[in-house]
Amino acid sequence: MAELIPRLSVVIPAYNEETRIERTLQRIVEYLNARGETYEILVVSDGSTDATETIVQRFAQAYPQVQLLVYQPNRGKGHAVRYGILRARGEHVLFSDADLATPIEELEKLEPYLDRGYPVAIGSRPLRESQLVVRQPFYREMAGRVFNKVVQLLAVRGIHDTQCGFKLFTREAAHEIFSRCRLNGFSFDFEALFYAQRLGYPIAEVPIRWMHQEGSKVRLLRDGLRMLRDLVWLRLNVWRSAPKPRKEAQPARRE
Repeated sequence: MAELIPRLSVVIPAYNEETRIERTLQRIVEYLNARGETYEILVVSDGSTDATETIVQRFAQAYPQVQLLVYQPNRGKGHAVRYGILRARGEHVLFSDADLATPIEELEKLEPYLDRGYPVAIGSRPLRESQLVVRQPFYREMAGRVFNKVVQLLAVRGIHDTQCGFKLFTREAAHEIFSRCRLNGFSFDFEALFYAQRLGYPIAEVPIRWMHQEGSKVRLLRDGLRMLRDLVWLRLNVWRSAPKPRKEAQPARRE
């Protein structure tokens, strides 16, 4: 009997998320069950040392659509996302942060773009139509804007927000993109979009509702410097060898 391919795969990277992972899973499961479509949820424990894995395993006993993927030691968020996406079986593959800063219901805003033929649809906070219910601290928001300008200059043209943790792909695009990615840290977002553009995948940049959540694992100075290093590496070492971009690989604003 042929294996049932779920309509949607949700990949959630998790590093020491014991305080919120059960609440996150409960909210996602309730929402997806109400939709009535087949799905799977892949929680990737990125070398967690707290009770994250125990909580997810217990939750999965009641909800078999939930799977726990585990490895040691901690390797970084980029590795976790790549690990989960390359094992996802769904026709569509959603990457979502464990804090649900972008509520799972915002999936309904991204899906129409895939239905219209876009292989990639991403949540974007700076767009005028986006609703920032709880904003980041001012210094983080400004640092993010400056960093995005540098990203646009060096690697990913025309995308206003590469770092939002809510991205939807067709399975083909997800596997084609992430099989090429190598960065293990927070730089994976712009690396994935860089490859998407180079492979000729049009990217729909979509306004979303977003709420800043406490407990971010991004350390502004330390991780910011690492991301700048990764950005320079991507530009100098990968730019020439990566597939050349096709003309149709342009980001799309909301229609």
